[in-house]
Formats: sequence, structure tokens, C-alpha cells
Amino acid sequence: MKKVDVLLGLQWGDEGKGKIVDVLTPNYDVISRFQGGPNAGHTLEFNGRKHILRSIPSGIFQGGKVNVIGNGVVLDPLLFKQEAESLEAGGHNGLKKQLYISKKAHLILPTHRLLDTAYEAAKGAGKIGTTGKGIGPAYTDKVSRNGVRVGDLLHNFSEVYAKAKARHELILKSMNCEYDIRELEEQWFEGIEYLKEFNLIDSEHVINKYLGEDKTVLAEGAQGTMLDIDFGSYPFVTSSNTVCAGCCTGLGVSPRSIGEVYGIFKAYCTRVGSGPFPTELLDETGDKLCEIGHEFGSVTGRRRRCGWIDLVALKYAIMINGVTRLIMMKSDVLDTFETIKACIAYVIDGKEVVEFPYSISDDVEPVYVELPGWQTDMTTMTSEDEFPEEFNNYLSFLEEELGIPVKIVSVGPDREQTIIRYEEQ
Repeated sequence: MKKVDVLLGLQWGDEGKGKIVDVLTPNYDVISRFQGGPNAGHTLEFNGRKHILRSIPSGIFQGGKVNVIGNGVVLDPLLFKQEAESLEAGGHNGLKKQLYISKKAHLILPTHRLLDTAYEAAKGAGKIGTTGKGIGPAYTDKVSRNGVRVGDLLHNFSEVYAKAKARHELILKSMNCEYDIRELEEQWFEGIEYLKEFNLIDSEHVINKYLGEDKTVLAEGAQGTMLDIDFGSYPFVTSSNTVCAGCCTGLGVSPRSIGEVYGIFKAYCTRVGSGPFPTELLDETGDKLCEIGHEFGSVTGRRRRCGWIDLVALKYAIMINGVTRLIMMKSDVLDTFETIKACIAYVIDGKEVVEFPYSISDDVEPVYVELPGWQTDMTTMTSEDEFPEEFNNYLSFLEEELGIPVKIVSVGPDREQTIIRYEEQ
């Protein structure tokens, strides 16, 4: 019986998971998304074009593969329709045969968006920095047993929807919110009708059936470990479990069914929205990382905060997820730096700590080591034999510090700019 391999982010998201899923997809029969909502944009570039996915698994671009949106995902029918129609307009035909959606996935309602905006405004200076797409309120309803699921489309949907909407409107009224939902709701119901044209499945049965048939399955995570609702930089986190354990609950597979765990990280670090960021660079170096790395959100367009790589947080993420292989992205962004820094510890209340603490704040001072940069254009390299000595030293430093091999190195945004190391015999 085959196992599920998991690919997930080890930082604050935006690590480049979509590209690597696309690169790995030829090795798998099934690609599945196990958590998150349409706030998590995965950007892929190939054949001179940029493609952005919000909810659809990144394996959709490789023909003949089954793609599954799992029960742990929250789905906005309006945005899903826009995303799917964009793919079809780009020539990706057969989407309705290739994509399967779990009946147990929860729906993001129009009123969830209104609640998201209202809750965020009420926080004032303590706002989280959400995308306003209703993800948090949708997960809140799921946990409080008030959610609306994809499977409800096949049963008493009108009744379930009306009840949820009335409940939300009472909350909005109590917050003195003024709104007009008519246009948004009309578009949303168009998305509902479109959604009905897809294969709505009991995904836990389907995934386990594939495994029993010795089919290979790759599970794709959204966001990053440091945004996990339990283990991230709470409360500045997302509303789902972004860690490997989220694959089990988000797809309905046993922990014994987990195989390789690919942990993906940038050669530096970024964060979007509010929240602590110990290695953030509020200077020319941070601006340079942002400019060279094109660090703007694929869905929101928001500028990402940039900083040096944080090995304290990275070791923590590796431990939580049981990572077996590392994948380093955007190494080319550091090509022109004379010196590169890596955070190996924090100073908190005058004491140096190497374990990720209960909470981090602006008072955390990073402890850095400096390494010489390679100052070489790596974007045209096709083999690790071409790596400059300084870059190999950086890789060796990371592998020694983290205790896990770096399996894949990305040297540019295109799928061809991907170098696989340590090929298994």
C-alpha cells in the first residue's frame, strides 16, 4: 500500500510551494490540497506565462493527473468559478473530469466576507492583517458546528444557507455594520451552480482507495508552518492546521499513511500582514530582497516584509512536521549579496535561546552568523556541478544546522530552473 507524501511550507508562507508541486507532479498519480482557503495564492511560471491558483491543487497543469480539494479546505464558490474559468480560458480543458471536490469541505459564504472585514476593523491597532476573504469566519463556523458544507448542495441547501445567513446578519447588526450584499450574493450563487458541475466526492474514501490501489499521492499544503493555528506566531496566524498533521485531518488519512515530508523554505525569509518577525530588515537590504525577489502577494498584491533566514523557527518547523527532505527556493535572489546572514538564536530578556519560544515579540533580538555570498548569477545553472563554492558552503551550513538534506534547489521562477540534488538510486 502506497503512502501520502506531503509538501508544506516551513516559514510564514509564500515559499513557492506551487512551483515545486508542479515539478514533482509527474511522479504522482493524485495531487490533493488539504487545508486553507483562497487567501493562499500559489504562483507558477512556465512557457513565459505566470499562473496563479487559489484553491485548485497545483498539479492541475500536468495532464492526466487526478486533483482533489480535500475536506480541510474552505471554498468560496465565486472565487473558485473565476479561478476555474481562467484556467479553461487558458486552454486547460477537461477540468471538470480532472478535479474532484470533497463533500465535507466547508463553503465561504458572502456574509463571511462581511464578518471578516468587520472583525478586523474592530481589532484596531491589533488587527491580524487578513485578506478579508472570509476564511477565518468560515473556519469559526466549522468549529462551532454552524458551517455550510459542499455536500449540503445535494440536500436541503436553501434551508441551511438561509439559516447561516440570518445568523451572520444578526452579528453584523450588533456591530452596526452597513452593507449591501445583493450583487455579491448573486455572483456567489452563480458560483454555486458552477460548483455543482464538478465531481463532489467522499474524498476520504477516494484517497484511501487510491492508496490501496498503489497509486501515488502528493498532498499540497497552503500558507506555512509559522502560520499554523496551534504552533504558529499566535494570534497572527491563519485559521487552519498548516502542519503535516493537518494532512491527516484534511484528507482523512491515517498518520501511518504519511511517507516523505517535503519542507519548503526560502533562502531568506518573508512575512505578509501583521505579527512578529524577528529577522525583519527595515533597511536597504530588506528593500533589496523585496525588489529582487518580487515579494508581493500573488492574490492580494501586498508587499511582503523581508529578512534573513531564521534557523530557530526553521528547526522548530522541521521538528513539528517530521520533515525528511528540504527544498530551498529563491536562492538566486541572494546572488548579488557580498555577505549573507543566518539567525541561529534569539536573545530574550537578556538570555540567548535556541528553542522557539511560547511567543515572540519586537523585543526578540536575533543572533546572526555571517557567511560569504557567492556573487554569481545562478539563474542559468542546470546542475549542482555548476554551483559556486560559496553556495555549496551555504548549503552545507544549512544541512549541518538543520540535520536534513536539501533535496531541491530553485534558481529562478520557471519550472525549468529547478535543480534536484541527491538523486536516489
